[in-house]
Amino acid sequence: MVVSPLVFPPRKRRPSAGSFVSPKLADMNLVQSLLSLSQEISSLKPLQFLLKRNSLSVINKTKLLSILFEELLRNPVSNFFSPSTLLCFEEMYIVLQRIKTLIEDCSNGSKMWLLMQIQVLSNGFHDLNLELSTLLDIFPFKEVELSQDVEELVVFVRKQCSQSKPLVDPRDESLRLEVLAMLDRIEKEIVPDHFKLKKVVEDLGLRHNSSCREEIESLQEEIQNQNDEKSKSDIVSLIGLVRYANCVLFGSSTARRTDHSRRKSMSDLTIPADFRCPISLELMRDPVVVATGQTYDRESINQWIDSGHSTCPKTGQTLAHSNLIPNRALRNLIAMWCREQGFPFETVGSNETVNGVKATKVAFEATKMTVSFLVNKLSSSQSMEAANGVIYELRALSKTDSDSRACIAEAGAIPTLVRYLASGVGSQQPSLQVNAVTTILNLSILEANKTMIMETDGALNGVIEVLLSGATWEAKGNAAATIFSLSGVHAYRKSLGRKTRVIKGLINIVKDGPLNSQKDALVAILNLAGDRENVGRLVEGGVIEMVTGVIDELPEETVMILEAVVRRGGVAAIAAAFNAIKKLAAILREGSDSARESAAATLVTICRKGGSEVVAELATIPGIERIMWEVMGSGTMRGRRKAATLLRILRRWAAGLDLDTTNNVVDSSSMMTMTVNNTSRTVLPA
Repeated sequence: MVVSPLVFPPRKRRPSAGSFVSPKLADMNLVQSLLSLSQEISSLKPLQFLLKRNSLSVINKTKLLSILFEELLRNPVSNFFSPSTLLCFEEMYIVLQRIKTLIEDCSNGSKMWLLMQIQVLSNGFHDLNLELSTLLDIFPFKEVELSQDVEELVVFVRKQCSQSKPLVDPRDESLRLEVLAMLDRIEKEIVPDHFKLKKVVEDLGLRHNSSCREEIESLQEEIQNQNDEKSKSDIVSLIGLVRYANCVLFGSSTARRTDHSRRKSMSDLTIPADFRCPISLELMRDPVVVATGQTYDRESINQWIDSGHSTCPKTGQTLAHSNLIPNRALRNLIAMWCREQGFPFETVGSNETVNGVKATKVAFEATKMTVSFLVNKLSSSQSMEAANGVIYELRALSKTDSDSRACIAEAGAIPTLVRYLASGVGSQQPSLQVNAVTTILNLSILEANKTMIMETDGALNGVIEVLLSGATWEAKGNAAATIFSLSGVHAYRKSLGRKTRVIKGLINIVKDGPLNSQKDALVAILNLAGDRENVGRLVEGGVIEMVTGVIDELPEETVMILEAVVRRGGVAAIAAAFNAIKKLAAILREGSDSARESAAATLVTICRKGGSEVVAELATIPGIERIMWEVMGSGTMRGRRKAATLLRILRRWAAGLDLDTTNNVVDSSSMMTMTVNNTSRTVLPA
């Protein structure tokens, strides 16, 4: 069997020289594999901007070696080689594998990082030349009986390899020093000379907006290949430089695209069960292990313990101590999953990026310079098209990290963004309104920015205007997500709930909007329902009727809202929820574990507060007791307890006894409050 050389898949870590292995094939099959591998290398293009001479030299030598392998296949002396000859071929296969991998890595990776590593990579090419020279020195010419021409060619290649020296092109070295000088000036808060900056990036092949964005993505991926913190920090600095160059040199060419992609929300994805906090059911940002060995998100378990609990929420066991141990292995897995899904993973309250690398002074100053340039450009924009381009860049920048969000807000961008939320803007240029409201959404992820948005004149009213009459569903959905983000602060949750236009806008989106926008609005409503004063206004606004109307399509989100509303609402809430009893029973029968849990808790509250008439309605549902037994046997721990309570209520009603209306089996209020409070942690940059 002949081994076809593999095209190496994307790697988190580049393989070391020792990780390559020979195919362990015999004789002519091994030679055929060597020919195939050498032909693949020969077909590779030399590196275009850096290490061009190094790569061209080794490709040409490999091309000449392919003639050797062709000769061996054409005129085989024997079907079997001696052990020493076989070993020579196996080692040659490994060296050729490494040559191919090195060229591919240099071709597909970051150009900026390639430039910084120019000496190391040049030495790498030199080492491979020397290894080829050594193998050709011991090549068994007598055993294989080559033609004179081919033998002379092999000797020539051996001589070329042995005379090889580490080669760094003076132009490449000059370019490297210029980049280092720019980074040093940025660290000292000196704005780079735009003419020199343009020359540097163009010499690296970064000549338009899209190539700069690809370079930034390559640098971000390159961080995964590094083991030492200094290299990671250096790459973060380079990202800041490229991002600045992209904005000041190439403007906003991507904003001219008309197909702005819809913002993904976490609700669009299926989060692995092990990545969800058992308390909040949301993606964990800072997983920690408690005394029982269970893992929770730090914020959720802290709220649980601070509210007076001394047991493990999942197992019910008493906690021997309240120490929380970081689950770093799980955190790394979550960060990797987020990266694969295209989402940044930021620990709450930190400046870490998705790769866990804190911003350097260079990166921070480069971000400040980028923001300053964009905000000044936006203030002087004379047309909507020009403003749209700049806001698109601010939107992209606000998606990256906490430092960027802080810099944009501190530079005074929020009041300027507010101007582009008006309905008149949306009717003339819908994408401009989308970009403006989405930028505000991204900024609101940072806690300090929530206060700025709420206190900026016209900002909240502008978001509400988009919520009610945005030009597109994307704009309305992102306005709803902004309300959701702002309502994560308890004081703002109250003030937002007092605005009937907010409630009306959210309910209208759920009734008429597409799925993504519906989910954005539902989580915002769930947050508002976490405040008792807001519940009455939600009921008056028709939230229960709305929930009943969409509960079949969105059971998870709607049943949680219904649970919060009936628990905190009065007689009006219970009366309005009467018509939802049969639908809640259907969820108990067919819903997910979390939906069944909320449905059971909601029915317990309705029965206790609604009295015998409500219990009688529940009792008319065929097989309701069997459904309760199923939940008690296979539901979540809280779901089992609620099902048991509901079954007891049904039996007491059937026996003509007073209903159990006093003690809850589990402190569900604390559990639900934490669920609502923690939902704000899943706002993702758009």
